[in-house]
Amino acid sequence: MAETMSTKILLEPAFHCRNSKRVPVAAVLLVADAFLTFLIISFVPYTKIDWDAYMSQVSGFLGGERDYENLEGDTGPLVYPAGFLYVYSAIQFITGGQVYPAQILFAILYIINLGIVFFVYIKANVLPWWAFCLLCLSKRVHSIFVLRLFNDCFATSLLHASLALLLSEKWHLGLIIFSGAVSIKMNVLLYAPSLLLLMLKGMRIGGVVSAILAAASVQIFLAFPFLLSHPVSYISRAFNLGRVFIHFWSVNFKFVPEEIFVSKNFAILLLVLHLVLLTAFAHYKWCRHEGGIFMFLRSRIFSGEPSSTSMSSSCAKFFAYEAKHLNVNHIVTVMFVGNFIGVICARSLHYQFYSWYFYSLPFLLWKTCFPTLIRLILFAGVELCWNIYPSNVYSSILLFCIHVIILLGLWFAPSEYPYVDSEKLPKKDE
Repeated sequence: MAETMSTKILLEPAFHCRNSKRVPVAAVLLVADAFLTFLIISFVPYTKIDWDAYMSQVSGFLGGERDYENLEGDTGPLVYPAGFLYVYSAIQFITGGQVYPAQILFAILYIINLGIVFFVYIKANVLPWWAFCLLCLSKRVHSIFVLRLFNDCFATSLLHASLALLLSEKWHLGLIIFSGAVSIKMNVLLYAPSLLLLMLKGMRIGGVVSAILAAASVQIFLAFPFLLSHPVSYISRAFNLGRVFIHFWSVNFKFVPEEIFVSKNFAILLLVLHLVLLTAFAHYKWCRHEGGIFMFLRSRIFSGEPSSTSMSSSCAKFFAYEAKHLNVNHIVTVMFVGNFIGVICARSLHYQFYSWYFYSLPFLLWKTCFPTLIRLILFAGVELCWNIYPSNVYSSILLFCIHVIILLGLWFAPSEYPYVDSEKLPKKDE
């Protein structure tokens, strides 16, 4: 322990030296982006898409309606969990349901979210200081936040807040915030497999169980009025995993014929591909230093050969597992790559869904071994595809190909050492 602490102290000056430019650059970019966002609100017309529907759904909820079957707006029925209603009820109360004050509120949220993202990048220490500006350059993301006021913005911001807490090993609080993000929009569950793996690595089993129970309690607490009165309609609407999106709005699979796009077989194929890719990355990349995912899970149960171990002894060893401190770089990598795999395998990506993974793109690109010029070209290519409206066969093929190239780059990139200890420290911290 003393050796670990002394090594950490010796490394701190080098760490601060490498981050000496990142902190002031991030501060300047926050101020500049705040000014840019103000100009966007002032001079770019607001785009009416879901705001009126959100307000109609919230008004029904505030009027006493607790049946999700009856909570609808002009774009259709309510399909988000209960946290969405609480958040937008608060927004309606603050803004009076008016668009302009809501835009100001979302602009503040945008800057807060960007600040949290900068904190994550500074801690991860992967991106060069000059590349921080990439996180401020998305025309589409600015639009999602302040010109369209989507609920994805709150879900994404809470997810990033959760990730920032995980980097400080605040597992329980991080998981509670993560559950709050899920309660606003279900897409955050794409991070769940990665988060579970990290929890198994960084916590004792008792801690994992209690953290999951805390997260579940958040869901139950927020949904209690609906679960008490109309549980079936709430669960079927708020967590509908079988939704079929309209082919026209798909940004990623526009090149797939519509009859295939809406088919159940295509959905199953993507689900299988999602699971295969997650398993492959977990086995060969994220748990490489533990001998693979199966060896890692086995080591959580058995400390020796299982043949002569009784069930009670196995359980005791399972709960007695010594939790380890995780490398910050490893936490961010597993979370961002796991979500990116889910994005690639999503049947339909609408324009607001870009916020699900945009902020992870620079990190993912710099985790590959591609030359910097190629990284910038890939980043620009993704941004271009998301700003072509309406999407077409060529833009969706290009986006799919870029996604695959990035994923291949991540696959062939060296795996970071996952733990912080005195025997072998991560290279990024040396």
